[in-house]
Amino acid sequence: MHWLPLGTALLVALGIIAIGIQYVVSPRTATRSFGLPLPEDGANTDWWLRLKGVRDIASGLTVLAFMAWGVPRGIGIILFVEAIIPVGDMLVVLGGRGSARRAFGIHGLTAAIMILAAIPMMMDVP
Repeated sequence: MHWLPLGTALLVALGIIAIGIQYVVSPRTATRSFGLPLPEDGANTDWWLRLKGVRDIASGLTVLAFMAWGVPRGIGIILFVEAIIPVGDMLVVLGGRGSARRAFGIHGLTAAIMILAAIPMMMDVP
């Protein structure tokens, strides 16, 4: 019944895990697509950037865990709450005078997709 929102949730989860892995493996390369200029170079810069990767992986795994549990309403709630992350990313990029195109086109679009997938699942009456 919820095959489209569930499929979207799966793609979002796998996508954010892939992005997280890229941040852990090659943080400077991953950062280039975020929408902000690369941070200043320092001895610990790569380690600070990898923190984002760890959080992205955990966010994606949370969605997958709820999908394994099999409760559409729970998946919808998690997606809805986790949509705060790309909204926050969008606001950070805009506040840092980064790429508005990437802020809206990557982060804003991701948040919108997550919310649109979450709504029908949250409305599922047990």
